[in-house]
Amino acid sequence: MRYSQLFTKTLRDAPKDETAKGAQFLIRAGYVHKELAGIYDYLPLGLLVIENIKQIVREELNNIGCQEVLMSTLQNPEPWQKTNRWDIEKMDVWFRTQLAAGGELGLAPTHEEPITNMMRTYISSYKDLPVYVYQFQTKFRNELRAKSGIMRTREFIMKDLYSFCADEKTHNDFYHKAELAYHRIYRRLGIGDDTFQAFASGGVFSKYSHEFQTITTVGEDTIYYNADKSVVLNEEVLNDEVLTELGVKREELKSTKAAEVGNIFTLKTKYSGPLDLKYTDTEGKRRDVIMGCYGIGISRVMGVIAEKYCDNNGLIWPESIAPFKYYLIGIGEQGAEQAEELYQQHTNDILFDDRNLRPGEKFHDAELLGIPYRIVISDRSLEKSEVELTDRRTGETKNIQLTELQKLINQ
Repeated sequence: MRYSQLFTKTLRDAPKDETAKGAQFLIRAGYVHKELAGIYDYLPLGLLVIENIKQIVREELNNIGCQEVLMSTLQNPEPWQKTNRWDIEKMDVWFRTQLAAGGELGLAPTHEEPITNMMRTYISSYKDLPVYVYQFQTKFRNELRAKSGIMRTREFIMKDLYSFCADEKTHNDFYHKAELAYHRIYRRLGIGDDTFQAFASGGVFSKYSHEFQTITTVGEDTIYYNADKSVVLNEEVLNDEVLTELGVKREELKSTKAAEVGNIFTLKTKYSGPLDLKYTDTEGKRRDVIMGCYGIGISRVMGVIAEKYCDNNGLIWPESIAPFKYYLIGIGEQGAEQAEELYQQHTNDILFDDRNLRPGEKFHDAELLGIPYRIVISDRSLEKSEVELTDRRTGETKNIQLTELQKLINQ
């Protein structure tokens, strides 16, 4: 990508009502554009980050036998009425819309009902099970208060996975595979060291669910953990009964702020029962399918990483999700020519700042955008056949041979 071809520009200021630091940088650097509170557009660089996050999630889920689909956002009320979740009094986050020909539809806040209803077409026998299906989809939730930029929004991108099993053992085996896959995902996203699997309320489904919480000062949740973080729990389940069951004492726990970046639930027959999703077992008996659901807020993860990895100058993207690995600047006539040649050889890895601006302005934007490495090729450095390579994360700058840089990029 040539920076001169981007229609976006870096901004001096973010909207005054945007208080979260990472959210301000996302807007100023041209990753997102704010339409309204809780409603954002993803611009070319921001979309690259989103797609990189999705690809990591996709690879890990495919590796445990999941299949990708894409379902409709518009929702038929009927399945939701059967589970008693169409009622605004029972689920108050609905956005609703009217059909021109009459009748009401909803904009999906989640997809348990429609995917369970859909599976009635494809599951009828034990031979059809298990099935593990996921999607990346835009969800809508009528949040009373949207805040922290893209961390809590009214329209967001979510990965939702649903498992359909014949028995609890098969479900539990897959649940454990999903746990491990989530840990791999967060490590690859660059937040694995600060993301922990926490006990949370299971609601009506089970005694516990599990959340994946990333420690950050802008998090909305409070989590408690023991010395080695082998026991982590959400504040909502901090009581004597839970502490006794987990074998820890209250005085052994410390607390910190964290942001939820994923969750997994055992649903049992909560949805298969009322929606009549059954299968015939080996003895010819009709049984309800055992279900689970597993969510990751894709845009939320992007927001959490932006908040967690930034400094006073801008964003600091992990290499795995950065829109480009290198930010290239040429200074002087020969420097510009060599930069052009390098860019032509590695267009997929490089954001080439070919704009007619002073070097200082380009250095400023390089830090704001948070690309992992900045390459500066100048007339002076070329006298020694060298280039300047700066690590955005550490701020370390070193001079390396141009041939060494070529090898580094090729690796």
